[in-house]
Amino acid sequence: MGAGVEASDLLRADARGGTLAVRWLGRVPYDDGSRLQDDLIRDRRAGRIPDTLVLLEHPPVITLGRAADARNVLIDEADLAARGIAVHEAGRGGDVTYHGPGQLVGYPILELRGARRDAHRYLRDLEQALIQTAAAFGVQAGRWEGRTGIWAEGRKLGAIGVRISSGWVTSHGFALNVSTDLSAFDAIVPCGIRDAGVTSLEELTGERIALRDVAARAARCVAAVMESRP
Repeated sequence: MGAGVEASDLLRADARGGTLAVRWLGRVPYDDGSRLQDDLIRDRRAGRIPDTLVLLEHPPVITLGRAADARNVLIDEADLAARGIAVHEAGRGGDVTYHGPGQLVGYPILELRGARRDAHRYLRDLEQALIQTAAAFGVQAGRWEGRTGIWAEGRKLGAIGVRISSGWVTSHGFALNVSTDLSAFDAIVPCGIRDAGVTSLEELTGERIALRDVAARAARCVAAVMESRP
């Protein structure tokens, strides 16, 4: 396991689908989550674990994808530190994003097989799972052509940035805003998109929503979508 994430901390979410193992970690520092992913990738590639979905939230952090433009971080390091926001490079695709409390982060560690060895299809599958998750809480979300993620009322509700390594094993994944402090996104241009803002399930519904309830639903939706067709 990654440093700071002990086996005893790994709790089963309420939902499991088929061979998808689901782990709910609660709040985990970004570096610890990255090291845990590395461990799980090795285990999945070696066949020591089944397909696994890790669900968690991170303390405030800005992450830079492989295509990140540094100009999309709008405040300097001193101001970020004063706001308690760390900055880390990430091995995923995409630009700049923010993670923080109240945001559900999902790291699917999956071995894509057969017709699923298609990066575009995998992104669309994750979007579908998030659309179904949002619908379970009364929010109608959808896609925006040419832009990855899910959107509601013209604002971004869920971001997706993935990595597919050798053996077609996936890592990184998605971030769904549940009760996130949306003002934190003012520090960046989210995903490099300047003409659309961000939103959350709580902002859209006006209701308090427990992160773990969303995690349980997301687990079921990811399992259903990934098992829906070969």
